[in-house]
Amino acid sequence: MPSNTEARRLVDAVQIGDEFDLSPGRVNALHADREKTGFPAARRKNGRKQEWDYGEVAKYFADRDALNRLANLPADAGDPDELLNASQVAKELGYKNPNQITTYMRDHPGYFAEPDVVEHLGSEERPWTRMQWYRRTITAWRKERPGRGRREGNTRTPPALPKVSSDGDPDELLAAPQAAALLGFKSVNTFSSSLSQGNLPLLKESDGQVPGSRGRKSRAWTRRRVLDQKAARSPR
Repeated sequence: MPSNTEARRLVDAVQIGDEFDLSPGRVNALHADREKTGFPAARRKNGRKQEWDYGEVAKYFADRDALNRLANLPADAGDPDELLNASQVAKELGYKNPNQITTYMRDHPGYFAEPDVVEHLGSEERPWTRMQWYRRTITAWRKERPGRGRREGNTRTPPALPKVSSDGDPDELLAAPQAAALLGFKSVNTFSSSLSQGNLPLLKESDGQVPGSRGRKSRAWTRRRVLDQKAARSPR
């Protein structure tokens, strides 16, 4: 996973091509046809060169590679009752980044399958959590995977968002489900996608963390900040 500093740096078509084995022309073509390819939008134009957020580009190629691998994986490989940790699940799904599942759970709540077993380990000074999934859980998620690659006819319904009022303590911290509801999104997934694409600039930095599902910490924003973002999105 790129570091925070690396994820924020801007790269041009030549640099992208060097890292991901593409010609600069192919990079520009992916961007020009981004409505179909899903390639991230350029962040700025430096002279005649366009530049992209490295983190967004890296995620695009990681997801594309994973989708290509998923298409070639057998539907039910291995013991369905075997427990897999996050790194094993990432390998099972074909991700190059062994921390991809942990990243999904932290940054995109509601997107990935909830773990079947959660162990709270370590000491009071250095606690840590181990998440595990049955292989059958991963198989089911793969068949119903949200977003690109989802099967036709899939009727999986995303979890309902909570009801959130604009009134209340402006300094109260709201996690992704509450922020998504307050902003009028239909699901946490669409909120997280919009956030990762830079469409919610006032929420780029979070204000803190709140306890999430199964004891994990989730990033959160104050009600004031979310309402400011809502006002900024409203047509004038």
